[in-house]
Order: sequence, then C-alpha cells, then structure tokens
Amino acid sequence: MRVLGLSTLVAMLLASLYYAFGLWVAVDAPDMPAGLYVAMVLGVVFSVAIGAGLMALVFYSSRRGYDERASGRDHLD
Repeated sequence: MRVLGLSTLVAMLLASLYYAFGLWVAVDAPDMPAGLYVAMVLGVVFSVAIGAGLMALVFYSSRRGYDERASGRDHLD
C-alpha cells in the first residue's frame, strides 16, 4: 500500500512537471535577460532559507520548552 501511494505521488509530480514545462515552452515571449534569472534564483534561495530558518526556530523552541513557558502552562501543574 505504501508503494502504491508513493508511486501515485511520483506520477502526479512528473505529470505536473511535464505540464509546466509544456506551458513554459509554449509561451511566445522574448527571453529574459540573465540578470533576471539570477534575481529569480536568489529570491527563491532566500525565501527557502528564511522558511527553513523559521521552521528550525519553531522546532528548537518546542523541544527546549520555551513554548510552555510563554503560554503559562507550567504554572497550572
């Protein structure tokens, strides 16, 4: 059952990438300058880094018990 679910997700990912690539190639527009590609890549990398950093802080805070102290739950016991 696990293999079936994983293969279904992989098939859906491949289908969506195929569809996105088809749309990317079908658009008749002038090419972007290299500077815009660099800006786009830097924006994506920065966004992923910020998201990963914030998620790391959430997990760190949860494991160290800072969430309980901030909510006041430690005084209820």
